[in-house]
Amino acid sequence: MKKLIPQSLKNIYHLAQAVLANFMYGWPARSATHSVAGGPSKSIKVIGVTGTDGKTTTVQMITRILEEAGHKVAMASTINYRINGREWKNLSHFTTLSSFAVQKFILDAVKERCEYLVLETSSHSLDQFRVWGVPYQTAVITNVTREHLDYHTTMERYRQAKSKLFRKAKIAIVNADMEKPEDFLRFNNEQQIVYTCHPERSGAESKDLIRVDSSVASRGETSLGMTKFIKAENIKLGINKSDFIVDNQKFTLNLIGDFNIENALAAISVGVSEKIELATCARALEKITNVPGRMEYVANERGLNILVDFALTPHALEELYTLLAKIKKPAAKVIAVFGSCGERDRGKRPIMGEIVSRHADLVIVTNDEPYREDPRQIINEIVAGIKNKKENESLFIIPDRREAIRKALQLAQIDDIVAVTGMGEFESMIVGTQKIPWNDRKVILEELQKLQ
Repeated sequence: MKKLIPQSLKNIYHLAQAVLANFMYGWPARSATHSVAGGPSKSIKVIGVTGTDGKTTTVQMITRILEEAGHKVAMASTINYRINGREWKNLSHFTTLSSFAVQKFILDAVKERCEYLVLETSSHSLDQFRVWGVPYQTAVITNVTREHLDYHTTMERYRQAKSKLFRKAKIAIVNADMEKPEDFLRFNNEQQIVYTCHPERSGAESKDLIRVDSSVASRGETSLGMTKFIKAENIKLGINKSDFIVDNQKFTLNLIGDFNIENALAAISVGVSEKIELATCARALEKITNVPGRMEYVANERGLNILVDFALTPHALEELYTLLAKIKKPAAKVIAVFGSCGERDRGKRPIMGEIVSRHADLVIVTNDEPYREDPRQIINEIVAGIKNKKENESLFIIPDRREAIRKALQLAQIDDIVAVTGMGEFESMIVGTQKIPWNDRKVILEELQKLQ
């Protein structure tokens, strides 16, 4: 019966809920003001981060930069919440909570006299009006790749949902390396910042991302306002860190992969928009040693390179395994443990299988969060895309996720890379209607202990 109700009708209900939530909590982001360093009263500045991949890491980076600059910051992300230094986990499995929870969080941030709110914002929350009434000053997008087509049905509708974040934002920050960045640069923003890791590939400064009036092109302005370009140059990717330069300022990340450089550039762009010096941004980013469940290294005494990552889209898996192929030692193997979440876009499952089988030496397909779907059916749909792998030799189908992780650790030799993806830092797994305690990193450590 639930599926027979059109989403457009459901969204009327969600909008009514959002209006009620704003009234109930007194429109906290709009009405609250505070005095900063003896200066004039200011409203809390809301920075929204959307995208398919990289949202959570980008939110953490933005928060650190703002805090390094001396600001009081509130943050809400898929993995955690933070208000003025106090932090707790997000156990809901949702990126953006209900409109009531969002408004209450904003009110709590205002009570703590936070100057900024960094809010990870999902396409679902934008489409369902869960963030209606939130006055976003800055909109940031990391990328748009295949995901959530079970809900949005087409990539075009998915992109349209995310573009809602940019319609009223004063500042738009867009990844030039993503597909169709111009879709998010067509609004009347006061300022637009375009960032890129690959200016030679994206043509960030020459590509017709925005209509530029010839009379102001030489000054870097557009008919919509001022456009800035943030470029990473002299990129050096290591096995445990990444270096790059922005406008003569060196940056060092204790996070690997050019996708994390993209995330860092998005955060740096926010810093630039808030007139924070690049040196301050560099100090803040270098202090980040890991983001839970995002390329998280699991220390061990067996000489294995064990990683836990949230990658659950074809794009994220492609980027992850391309990176692992670059950084692994020549004789080392890449062992993949992964599945796919239930009640989500089924079409991506064989694509995920093909990508992982193309890059990994050994593939172990297992259970993710099936919700009310048949776990075996999900696995079969993944396996349908796997190429050039022989079952029980280079392909193992192990529905029990703990057993799958145990098998990977048993197969692994010194210097091999074991990548466990899909659930990241989650503390539970939803099977049917039950929420079962689960954490990939904890299970890996438990299984390592048994193998000693």
